[in-house]
Amino acid sequence: MARRFEWDWVEAEVERTSAEWTACAARQAPEARRYSASEQRERERSYDQALEAVEREAKRVRRSRRARDGAQERIVAAFARFSAEALGLGENAISLLTDDFLPVGTQLARWARAFDPGLAMDGIVQACRNAWTACGLQPLLGEPIRLTPAILGYSLLYPYSDNHLDRVDRSPEEKLAASRRFRERLRGTSVSAENAWERAVWDLVGLVEGQYPREQYPQIFDCLLAIHRGQEESLRQLRGNCSGAELLRLSCTKGGTSVLADACLAQPDLTEAESRFGFAWGVLLQLGDDLQDIEEDLRRGSSTLFSTAARQGECLDARVIQLLQFAERVGAQMETLPRGDAMLKDLLRMSWRSLILMAVAQSHPHFSPGFLAEAESWSPFRFSFLRERRKRLTGRQGLYTTLFELFLAGEDEVTASLPAARARLELGTCSAPAQVA
Repeated sequence: MARRFEWDWVEAEVERTSAEWTACAARQAPEARRYSASEQRERERSYDQALEAVEREAKRVRRSRRARDGAQERIVAAFARFSAEALGLGENAISLLTDDFLPVGTQLARWARAFDPGLAMDGIVQACRNAWTACGLQPLLGEPIRLTPAILGYSLLYPYSDNHLDRVDRSPEEKLAASRRFRERLRGTSVSAENAWERAVWDLVGLVEGQYPREQYPQIFDCLLAIHRGQEESLRQLRGNCSGAELLRLSCTKGGTSVLADACLAQPDLTEAESRFGFAWGVLLQLGDDLQDIEEDLRRGSSTLFSTAARQGECLDARVIQLLQFAERVGAQMETLPRGDAMLKDLLRMSWRSLILMAVAQSHPHFSPGFLAEAESWSPFRFSFLRERRKRLTGRQGLYTTLFELFLAGEDEVTASLPAARARLELGTCSAPAQVA
């Protein structure tokens, strides 16, 4: 009989991961490789060489398919060189990124744009991040990396459902009413869509149901209902009056159930160890996102463990060390999984650490000079370099936008393995630029 993930199971995992987080407090930073200033400068040169090559290709690409495909190939090759020289990745890791993860993102983006031509880049990138997490879980669960209809549908629910709850032009009552109807749809109740937003969300849930019939896979819908409840409860973070214990519980619930759903969609028959790892990975990613979003959360008055501490003038050194220690514990759980090779596990560990260090670099005013110097030595790049290149890459006319449109402009056969996308031209404000939570 398949393992079920009803709310009692979720609450037990929230308690478990909260205790793990607490146990990581008041400890030294875990051991990590250190980079000298000369090593960082050398890696920065490789970074800039790859960046310049990509910028040249993006500027001169023409509209013909042949020229575009050639530019895409050269950009991927530049990324491979950068990965080898600046990040020190081996050939197998580079192949995994360029041959497996990049196509997943391209497939999802093209399908999403066909589904809703007005869906903003931020929303699609958010969906890609979730799909990459699910696809990162697949080899750990004995499955090949591939974008499935269920992963596609679940990943795209984020720009529609999660960010709908974050919209400032909707009252709490309106959000809760929409959320209640969404919950009934997830339960399998026959609920007719009342508007364009609901029609889109109902169709995306249908992609999950099409791959995993409810009667055969009830655990899938346990997970979807759990993340839905976690999203609803996270609305309390906007009120700004939660205790530290409550904020931790909300982050653990929302993050843990999110990646638990990814794991179940990647491979529905999870063992207890696989279930717990998926939940813990989700908590780690949520706390990493909370650290990354400090400035945005401070602006909009949203409370997390990190934004609340920053609002109170607390130096965040100890909290980031705690997060690094927590990442080590999640990594130790990953090592107990019998599937997934060492290269993939090392790559995932590196991505977690990079997420944390990038967040420290961007939010540097909240840390002591001594800690910044220490943390910077763990990074292949100086923090000032990361901040400067981020400005160059982002923004209205940034390279990210150019590359997004370049890789999106592909042919239909790229999504041939996915269900047909029905364009939703009538979505209107639902397709407004998403605010990434």
